[in-house]
Amino acid sequence: MRKINDIEKDLYACLQCGYCKDVCPVYNRIGWESASPRGKVYYLKQMAGKTPMDRLLGRKTKITPEFVERIFQCTSCAACEHHCHVEIEFPKLWEEVREWLINEGYEPPKAHLAIKEKVAAKRNPYDEPKEKRAAWLPPEIKLSPNPEVVFFTGCTEAYRMQPLAAATAKLLDKAGVRFNILGEDEWCCGSPLLRTGQKKVVREELAPHNVREMDKRGWTAMVTACAGCYNTMKNDYPTLTGRPSFKIYHISEFLEKLIKDGRLKFGKEYKKKVAYHDPCHLGRHAKVYDAPRNILKAIPGLQLLETKAEKGDSVCCGAGGGFKSGFNEMAEDVAADRVRYFVAAGAEVIATSCPFCQVNLNAGAKKAGLDIKTLDVVQVALQAV
Repeated sequence: MRKINDIEKDLYACLQCGYCKDVCPVYNRIGWESASPRGKVYYLKQMAGKTPMDRLLGRKTKITPEFVERIFQCTSCAACEHHCHVEIEFPKLWEEVREWLINEGYEPPKAHLAIKEKVAAKRNPYDEPKEKRAAWLPPEIKLSPNPEVVFFTGCTEAYRMQPLAAATAKLLDKAGVRFNILGEDEWCCGSPLLRTGQKKVVREELAPHNVREMDKRGWTAMVTACAGCYNTMKNDYPTLTGRPSFKIYHISEFLEKLIKDGRLKFGKEYKKKVAYHDPCHLGRHAKVYDAPRNILKAIPGLQLLETKAEKGDSVCCGAGGGFKSGFNEMAEDVAADRVRYFVAAGAEVIATSCPFCQVNLNAGAKKAGLDIKTLDVVQVALQAV
């Protein structure tokens, strides 16, 4: 864990230009400078006592409850990093500041503490029994003892978005893919804890366990339909456990490969105007932009809309970084704005590649009073097979 003095490089690099402010979904809801990345950096620099006026007057900034709340009011969307002229890795910075605050005795939101307690007790953030982790699996699906890929279901799909997990399994089955699952031996990937500054249990328990379960079975490839799981395993696991020995795919990457190889074919039309929403953890964090779009483009009858706010410039749905669990009302407000944007662009359906985005965008549509559904790319593809 880097201490405040150790992140001076980032603090001094900040030009205080404000480009990050304009693209921050939380600042756009709250409106106070203290909610913007620029404002948080300025406060941190004062905390380190490094501004000329602070040194001159010998004053030190106190850590207030309001500042602690602001640090946790972040969706980890990385829009600030994407638009930063000096390339500050803001999402990592906020995670480390959160961890530093916790280590200094400042508590995160109660909802974030509850996630940690549930994951520590039952290996998922929903307080569900591990025995039900594979209850979503359709009875007609036969698992292979010698799989091409392992489907890492993820907590949200296993316990809250079972139709998406089932759709993924059915699509793999229809493409003739041999696959298996870890079942009860699959633990939370750790993403909710990493994003909220509660890293220890991920580093010491969750990440090593998931890697170990794959290695001891000798399975060499994993696919997941959760953007959070994918980003965590691709970008965080190498620093936590060393680079995993197995190949990691997001389901969109794997389905794109199946289409190119002629194993997945679409025989039905899907006559809808579809807008694709880039999940932040799949897009800006993991740089997977084209695979989901290529799947949608391959579906007969589907009209994929192009908008200005997409790919690196996409707008967050509001669900990430523990923001929805800690600040649900604002998260749904952010989602409502995103849905309004797609409706104005002419969308009849919103497609995405993340269960968190799907849940929050549907909540946003309800809040905005708009009759439009958000589906996963997998669910759209399954309807066209």
